[in-house]
Amino acid sequence: MRLVFWTGLWVFLLDQVSKYYVVHWLGLINEADGKIEVWPPFLEFRMAWNRGVNFGLFADFDMRWVLIGVAVAISAAVLIWLYRTGATKWGYISAGLLIGGALGNVVDRLFYGAVADFLNMSCCGISNPYAFNVADIAIFAGAIGLAFFTDDGKSKSADKKA
Repeated sequence: MRLVFWTGLWVFLLDQVSKYYVVHWLGLINEADGKIEVWPPFLEFRMAWNRGVNFGLFADFDMRWVLIGVAVAISAAVLIWLYRTGATKWGYISAGLLIGGALGNVVDRLFYGAVADFLNMSCCGISNPYAFNVADIAIFAGAIGLAFFTDDGKSKSADKKA
């Protein structure tokens, strides 16, 4: 479980530092059009405050506290699940990615009322209208990792009985 903690901590810190750097230090929040070209046309920083869930769904509703509760509940459920069933090293790292990312977005919702999304990637003449952040990448990678790197369903208690 130490891998979960350390991975989660580093993901959380990387997410928060990157958001602070881009939003406040680079002043993306103050840019007239809310974007800074980093590596045109592939990568730009484009400010987007996500008050909803993925892709801004339900942004018109005040779901801040519901989404904070869901993120904390899922994080706790993943920890309980891993404690009971165990996982491979990569399973624990995946859980840390998911939990660190989820808590990074929780902090945004607590301080800003919305998640600070700023990464935008486009290619080949296709303009992507959506932005994301380091926490979103970690959550996605962690969820995929948990699907592939967790135990085969045997619990620790079942292993002890055998």
